[in-house]
Amino acid sequence: MRLGLALGYWGRGPDPSHLSLAQEAERLGYHSVWTAESWGSDAFTPLTWIAAHTSRIRLGTAVAQMAARSPTTTAMHALTLDHLSGGRMMLGLGLSGPQVVEGWYGRPFPRSPLTATREYVDVVRQVLRREAPVALDGRFHPLPYRGEDGTGLGRALKPITHPLRADLPVLLGAEGPKNIAQTARIADGWLPLYWSPTRTEVYEAALADRRAGFLVAPMARAQVCDDVTEGLLPVKAMLGFYIGGMGHAARNFHADLMARMGYEEEARRIQELFLAGRREDAVRAVPDAFADEISLVGPRERIAERLESWRKGPVTDLLVLAPDPYTLRVLAELNA
Repeated sequence: MRLGLALGYWGRGPDPSHLSLAQEAERLGYHSVWTAESWGSDAFTPLTWIAAHTSRIRLGTAVAQMAARSPTTTAMHALTLDHLSGGRMMLGLGLSGPQVVEGWYGRPFPRSPLTATREYVDVVRQVLRREAPVALDGRFHPLPYRGEDGTGLGRALKPITHPLRADLPVLLGAEGPKNIAQTARIADGWLPLYWSPTRTEVYEAALADRRAGFLVAPMARAQVCDDVTEGLLPVKAMLGFYIGGMGHAARNFHADLMARMGYEEEARRIQELFLAGRREDAVRAVPDAFADEISLVGPRERIAERLESWRKGPVTDLLVLAPDPYTLRVLAELNA
C-alpha cells in the first residue's frame, strides 16, 4: 500500500503549509500529492505550483469537478501539467452534486449521472490518445456541438499538443454502488470519500469487475496524538459539514453513503440538525465510532495496529489528510 498526501482545497485563503508538506512528503518517499476543489480555489493551479517545487512525487486531483470544465478543457489541463511535470499527473474526476452543479456552475445536474460520467471520460481518453479528431455522439457531451442554438459550423479537432502519455491515469470519485461499478469498468482507479477497512463488504460487489492494476485510493484523516477523542474532532467537523450540508435534504450522496455503511439513523439526525441551523449539534451527533473507523488517529502504537487493517484489503494507495510533518513521518515509518 502506497502513501499519498491529500491537501484538499483552500478555506478562506491559501494554506501556507501546503507546499512544505508536499515537499516533506516527497522527501519521505510518499508516492503522490493531491489537491481538490469545491467552490473556491481550483484543483489545478495549486498542483502546478507544487509541481514546480518538487521533482518526483506524483500529482493528482482528488477531485476536479466535471461540471467546472468541458471534458476537452479538463484534458488540456491534464496533458499540460503532465508535460510540465515530466509525466507525474494523475487525473481524479468527480461529478459533485445538484446543489454545487446548479448553484455554483449554473448548469443542470445530469438526470443520468452514469451516462454523463461515461461520456466525459470517453472524451478525455480520446484527447489523450490523439488517434483521431475528437468526436462523440453524446447526450451530455456531444462533439462537435449540433444543438439547435449552435451555428452548425463546429468541426471535430485533434489536440494541437501531443500528449506526453496516452495512458495518463484517470480516477473517479464515486459513491453509489452503480457509479462505483462503472468506475471499475471505465477508469484506472477509484477515489472513495469514506473508507472503512472493517466494512470492505460494502464495496465488494461493486468492485468485482475491476481489472489488474486498478487503484483504490481512499482519503483518511491522520494525526498522531495522545487524546483520541480530541484528535477525532476535525474528522467529526468534516463529517458534520458533508453529511449535513453538502447536499439537499432529499438528495445527499454523502448521507446516503454513511447510511449504507451502517449509520442510517445517525446520518439522518446529522442532516436534520445541520439543516435546522444547529451546526455544532450536528457535529456532536457524528458518532465517534464512525469517525474513528474511517481515520487514523491516536498514539503511534494505536495507528500502527490499525494501519494493518488498511493493508489487508483492496486499498492500493492511502491518501492521508495530515496536519503536520510529524504525522507524515510516523506513517512513512510504519508503512515502510
